[in-house]
Amino acid sequence: MIMVAKAPQKKEENLIERVFGADGLVAQFHENYEYRDGQIKMAEAIARSFDEKKHLVVEAPTGTGKTLAYLVPAIAQSIRTNKRIVISTGTKNLQEQLMEKDIPFLQKIMPKKFSAAYMKGRSNYACLYRIHKGEDQPILDGMDEIDHFREVREWVRETNTGDRAELTNLPENLSFWNRINAKSETCIGQKCPDFEPCFITRMRAGAENADIVIVNHHLFFADLNVRGNQFGKVIPDYGAVIFDEAHLIEDIAADYFGFQVSNFRIDELVRDAGELPISDAIATTAIMKTSARIVGISEQFWIRFTQARGQEGRYPLSPDAFAHRGSDGEDQPTALGEACHALDNAMERLETEVDVYSEKIPEAESVVRRIRQTRFDLDFIVKQADRNFVYWLERRGRGVFLQASPVDVSTLLNEKLFDKVETCILTSATLSANGSFNFIRDRLGLTAGKTNTLAAQSSFDYEKQAIIYLPKVMPDPRAPEFPQMAAAEIVSLLQVTKGHAFVLCTSNQSMTALYELVSSRVDYPCFLQGTMSKTGLLEQFRGTPNAVLFATSSFWQGVDVRGDQLSCVIIDKLPFAVPTDPIVAARSRFIDENGGKSFFDYSVPQAVISLKQGVGRLIRSTTDRGVIAILDPRLRTKSYGRDFLNSLPRMRITTELDDVRSIFPVDGDVAV
Repeated sequence: MIMVAKAPQKKEENLIERVFGADGLVAQFHENYEYRDGQIKMAEAIARSFDEKKHLVVEAPTGTGKTLAYLVPAIAQSIRTNKRIVISTGTKNLQEQLMEKDIPFLQKIMPKKFSAAYMKGRSNYACLYRIHKGEDQPILDGMDEIDHFREVREWVRETNTGDRAELTNLPENLSFWNRINAKSETCIGQKCPDFEPCFITRMRAGAENADIVIVNHHLFFADLNVRGNQFGKVIPDYGAVIFDEAHLIEDIAADYFGFQVSNFRIDELVRDAGELPISDAIATTAIMKTSARIVGISEQFWIRFTQARGQEGRYPLSPDAFAHRGSDGEDQPTALGEACHALDNAMERLETEVDVYSEKIPEAESVVRRIRQTRFDLDFIVKQADRNFVYWLERRGRGVFLQASPVDVSTLLNEKLFDKVETCILTSATLSANGSFNFIRDRLGLTAGKTNTLAAQSSFDYEKQAIIYLPKVMPDPRAPEFPQMAAAEIVSLLQVTKGHAFVLCTSNQSMTALYELVSSRVDYPCFLQGTMSKTGLLEQFRGTPNAVLFATSSFWQGVDVRGDQLSCVIIDKLPFAVPTDPIVAARSRFIDENGGKSFFDYSVPQAVISLKQGVGRLIRSTTDRGVIAILDPRLRTKSYGRDFLNSLPRMRITTELDDVRSIFPVDGDVAV
């Protein structure tokens, strides 16, 4: 019995040696291959977890070679068991790397053939049915849009995928794309006359025939939340899942296990109801009248939310926002509550009027389904009856979003995912805090008995390649003089490094203030996040000698600049989450109420993982050199500062600029 259990594991270990060994298949076909002990240990641990039917949390720092480390055992496992394996990533860049580079390489060298498919969220694909309808409906404004729509119409006749990414010569923000994409809300399923040639049908058929399916976290958790629903499910059944960039899972899962209603959602619903192909003039008039009423009431409803009107951000929804307890003990609606009640009544009327045609017109059935779901979601948010959820409002652009998010996703993930799927592999460069995986394991609901852990070794020599600079004297980050003193330190550092720097900030306010204080005092080109797209900024940075980029959270992760062009990463403050954020506050309160200490159990380890992401921007290859400067004095003045430093790769730490200067020759290039 023991022999039978061990045989597959031994076989997989032999395969891993054949692939990754010093004279293995990768070395034979990859001219730049380096033997990496951490990569082999990671691949063996994954194979062992498949064999033992356990989950695995594996931290794989930059330089481990983690994508090949999980792809090789995953491919072997899929072929051996004839079960599909899903690989879910956090970023589009990683998806493209897997499909365009890593998988084609392995298809060339692996001893057994395998197939792979790439799935994106439904809104990335064109809907043939909606495009055909769009030809007869007024969805376009202006000659440019008419020309762009004509190009899209020609493109769908030729494309095999229907993927929006193929339209590289059209603007990124096509205003009518939302009217012609294949999002699940408007899908009429098998009743659609274009169901067979549908790009979603084709995508799913390709995935059904694949051994390895590449998705992103958003698609995975959207799918997980609706599995069993004929309109929503996209990903075919799978035997195991590998999550790369797994540090992002908690927040993404909370989004998809929650509820949301926005002004955009109601506007789209009303518009689609008005475009139903109903021939009865009396019924059409009634629907248009009710739709107009909803538009008017909706405007009054959204305008009554006074939280930081005109400012973007996330704000808590107070329990008495919609009703308060009267002197007689009965709930009395507020003005906002009355507007909400009127909106629900109007939507109920529209639901009744459209439902008459549900059996005859598939689009009518879809609209009714959406109205019911919108009413349910709005009622759930307004009543705030479930104490396991946090209720909040977000202003973003022209949108107002009412949200209900689960405070703790661990139970949901355990029930929906970890208890049902035999093996889940979670990997990222940043999953541990102070040498422990307890934080990520507890946050996601992984049980210790069924979960292995591994901290893989990086192939980088951080003690030789990098130095950490901590200024001798800095005020508390909340002190009014902090920006001025931080700017002075940044200027001094940039004079040593001759630019070549990221200045990573914890808020837009800090980023803008430091940019204004520093850019006028240095002779190096300075770029500011928000002045152009992220891709455009990175291209500008890479192509501009001695450049300095000031940025916030989106540049702390998923950004890869190799070589001397980035030889200095400056971090203004420890990246603690904003304590007043509704979700952060609710999670902290939940931990405290259940006997924990939220600051040490949640705030510190989360900030540690975020800091590790920022620090990880510097060393991206074995030849990179540079300095990491952290301007926050709490690293040295607070007891928890040691947790942060202990969690970083082992590097020299200095408070002297001369030590930093020693790795930068006079010409400004990094010393090797």
